[in-house]
Amino acid sequence: MSNWFETFDGIHTEIWDMLVQGVVDAGHPARQPTFATTSPDGWPEARTVVLRGADTDAAIVSIYTDLHSDKVKSLQATPRAALHIWHPEKALQLRLQTEIEIASGPAVRPLWERVPNHSQQSYGVTPPPGAPIENALDYVKDPNPDTFAVVHCKIMHIDAVHLGDDHRRVSFSRVRNWAGQWLSP
Repeated sequence: MSNWFETFDGIHTEIWDMLVQGVVDAGHPARQPTFATTSPDGWPEARTVVLRGADTDAAIVSIYTDLHSDKVKSLQATPRAALHIWHPEKALQLRLQTEIEIASGPAVRPLWERVPNHSQQSYGVTPPPGAPIENALDYVKDPNPDTFAVVHCKIMHIDAVHLGDDHRRVSFSRVRNWAGQWLSP
């Protein structure tokens, strides 16, 4: 019997198990991936986000954000993003290249209703996120479902690197119907 990291199927299954677990387990390494975008003026941007959805059949992961955030402005200019996850116990690095769809308004209201009150504080800040302020606390949190947005990340490509005794790297791509391809690590 082989280890999960020795086969395409094993690695692919491990990737999706990690993503799904990241949604449901607040302590899981996949819970807070690094989310990378390109600003409207061409600068790379990276920030930590919280994974809120993982649809294995559609190969889509989702995050929540404020509709007025800098990341939304960046994604409107360039609707692509990368997510990076490192799982230290499994010695597994994931890099996901995604195409983005931003949903807001009535389409996401049922999700807003399930966001705990303390977390709703993150959606609706005056002045809007990223606006200059005079002092560190010169803002008001005013939860507003109209500023709540869901960023759906349609995964186009996955690059996975297992850093065990023998390093293994594999690529999975939507255009190859998720067939694995070994790469030199």
